[in-house]
Order: sequence, then structure tokens, then C-alpha cells
Amino acid sequence: MAPLPHSLISHQHPNIQSAPPKSYGKVSERSTAHEETGDLKQESQLNFQAWRLGVETNTLRSWTVVPPECVEYVKSYMVGTGSQYGRDSYMVAKESMAYINSVKLSGDGKDAWVFDVDETLLSSLPFFAGHQYGGEGMDDDAFIKWADLAEAPPLPASRSFYGHLLELGLKIFLLTGRYDYERSATEKNLGRAGYHSWEALLMRDPEDYEKSAMLYKSERRLKIEQDGFRIVGNSGDQWSDLTGYAVGDRTFKLPNPLYYVA
Repeated sequence: MAPLPHSLISHQHPNIQSAPPKSYGKVSERSTAHEETGDLKQESQLNFQAWRLGVETNTLRSWTVVPPECVEYVKSYMVGTGSQYGRDSYMVAKESMAYINSVKLSGDGKDAWVFDVDETLLSSLPFFAGHQYGGEGMDDDAFIKWADLAEAPPLPASRSFYGHLLELGLKIFLLTGRYDYERSATEKNLGRAGYHSWEALLMRDPEDYEKSAMLYKSERRLKIEQDGFRIVGNSGDQWSDLTGYAVGDRTFKLPNPLYYVA
């Protein structure tokens, strides 16, 4: 896998200072207030971590908006110094790489990998940065207009892993919840982001518009298998990308605290 940009993997350490000076006598009210503020901030951070764990483990379901008290922490997680989001995404790609390198491929051109698109290959972070990092809830119409600009950047680790799969000769299927009328913009965006040579870009046809994501994607994956392909791996940022039926030999969940799709 090509190395990630330095901004995603570098560690920035705070200045290490000598032991704080000893304080004598009564603690000032100002110090006490500062400590209380710090305690509240720490508690909020812990609450966010608990919420995000619930999201990533599919314990919290059908949520529609990032809780107000979590918005700043989602922002920090996604774009903060060192970007924990970038590190987490890299870890998923690293494990995906280790897995596929351990698989004995058939070499008959029928080994396949399924990718979701948004928050799996492409990042919608520029859009959500203007919508309170999920704190406003998902505005489908606004998102479609933004996606039509075809400017979503790639997830660097996913793009590197994608290229490795092509080198191994796997067939790549892109299975997105986007609608069929978004095909031109989606193909343009994928190309701009450095993705190419996929076997098929599968999108919602009119008969799929009202289906749940899990049902729609299960049906499409089953059709891939019925066409003779073996799904050796499946990557997505939503549990609805990875559950249902015909999910493949192994699934890989990328982080996404911005929105939920059932």
C-alpha cells in the first residue's frame, strides 16, 4: 500500500514541561473553577467516545442527527490534529490488505471485491463541514446538489488498497446508495479522485428507490454472485453495507460518525 500523506500519520506531541511548581496554602477559586471546567470537558469527551462506540458497533441505530454535545468532538475526530479519523481509516485499509494478501485467489477472473462509495472511497467531509458535522441531520437534496459537483476527495488509504486489488487481478464492484440519475457525476468524481477500471458501478434504479439500503445492497450482491463472481471482500462505512445476505467472505467497516443509513 502506498504510504498515507504525512498529515494523516504524523504524531504531534505537546510540549513536555518540567513538573509544575508546588502550590502552597489554599487553592484559589479560580483554580477550582478551572478544574471544574476541565472535568466537564473530560466528561463530554468520554460521552462522545461512548456515543461513537455505540455508532460504530451498530448498538445505536436509526439515529438521524449527531447530538449537539457531540458536534465539536465529531469535528475534532474528523479534522483535528493528526486526524483520528484518518488513522482509523488507515487501520481498516491495513487490515484489508493483510487479509487479501492471505487469500488464495483462483486466478480465473471471478474473484471480486465490493466497495461502497461515500465515506468508503470518497469523502463527503467538505459537505458536512458546512452542515455542522452531522449536527444538522442529513439533507438529501443538498447532498445530491453537492455530489453533482463531483468534487469529493478520495480517502487516501482506501484508494491505495483499491489499487492493490487491481494489481492482484480482482474485479471491483462499486455498490452505492446513490440514484441512477447521479451516474455521470459519480463516475466523473471517481475518476478525478483516482479510481478507475471497476467492473461495474451499481446504483439505485427507480424500482430500488423505496427499498432499505440493506435489502437493496443484498439483492445487488446476490446478483453479482449469480453472475458467477465470488465476493471475497466487502467494504463499507454503514452496517447496511455489510449485513443482510450475500455479504462476501469477509467484511470491513470504515468509521462514520456523520450519518446513519438503514
